[in-house]
Amino acid sequence: MNLITYPDREMMMIDVANMMAGELRAALASNGTASLAVPGGTTPGPVFDNLCDVDLDWANVTVMLGDERCVPETSERSNTRLIRHRLLTGKAAAARFVSFAIDPETGLEALQAEVETHLPLSLLLLGMGTDMHTASLFPGAPELPAALAEDAPAVVRMTPRDGLEPRLTLSGRVLKGAMSTHVLIAGEEKRAALETAASIHDAAAAPIRTVLGDATIHWAE
Repeated sequence: MNLITYPDREMMMIDVANMMAGELRAALASNGTASLAVPGGTTPGPVFDNLCDVDLDWANVTVMLGDERCVPETSERSNTRLIRHRLLTGKAAAARFVSFAIDPETGLEALQAEVETHLPLSLLLLGMGTDMHTASLFPGAPELPAALAEDAPAVVRMTPRDGLEPRLTLSGRVLKGAMSTHVLIAGEEKRAALETAASIHDAAAAPIRTVLGDATIHWAE
């Protein structure tokens, strides 16, 4: 685990966006294409604001979410809505988007197959909750053991313990297989959760452990 600390969140967001742009540019130069998975939520929004106008061959970049709530895309809780408004705009509007805003009863198998064609991910950006979940891999969720299995599908359903809507999430196998992984966290509570996770060796108890070995962690108070 490589931990980078920043004097403030604004500088962190700018630096992370610059790192991501450089890594996407390198992947495009090597392979002609690149795949990028990003989180929803409010924390990464400024990263997207900086990244969307970077001069890249966006037409050959495939963007997807790390996880999505099973809500309509018009919902304020929709990660897809956030990505369309804050990342897939400006120059990045040319990128290809794999939407997780599907009916899981009818569209999950097709989504799993499509995501598989873009693996391994060139670049993965994640967040982390104070319960040490990442993407929608939640401690205690009944589907978690299957989602962390080495033969898990690329995308799995997950039921949070908080009783809120079910989710679709990239599985542990996909997260662990990314070529480059960055985790973006802010605040003392999440820094403490990170330190706890680093001392736990069971990914079922601390799902962020799935990526900690190779990830770069970015933190600001």
